[in-house]
Amino acid sequence: MKWKASKISTMRTWGLLLILIGMGIMIFGTSGILLFGSVGKIIAAVFMVFGMISCFGSMAVYFYVGMLSTSAPVIECPECGKRTKMLGKVDRCMYCHTILSIDPVHASDEDLNEPSDQAPNAVPSTTSS
Repeated sequence: MKWKASKISTMRTWGLLLILIGMGIMIFGTSGILLFGSVGKIIAAVFMVFGMISCFGSMAVYFYVGMLSTSAPVIECPECGKRTKMLGKVDRCMYCHTILSIDPVHASDEDLNEPSDQAPNAVPSTTSS
């Protein structure tokens, strides 16, 4: 599948999503001041706290990914030739999304229990998924 990403990229995406959600919650909360007057200040404060919690969660995700990234082995992708970091035994290239494996048991041309985008009678290709 083309839309799958490496584990590090996926976790970074969740961190970015938490930042955007937190900022959206804070902006939505400040609209309470305009709509509800003095009661809106309390609404804005509550939404500001929830937004900050989401942003702090994002900071924790980015910190965790950074710590994982420092210990991840750097390998060269056989498909695109770029250097990529790999978490676990099976991961994907950060650039071309090819399935990579250090363990020879998992190394195959199949797409690791994922539905194929090819016709049923087609021969599996060795290009990136």
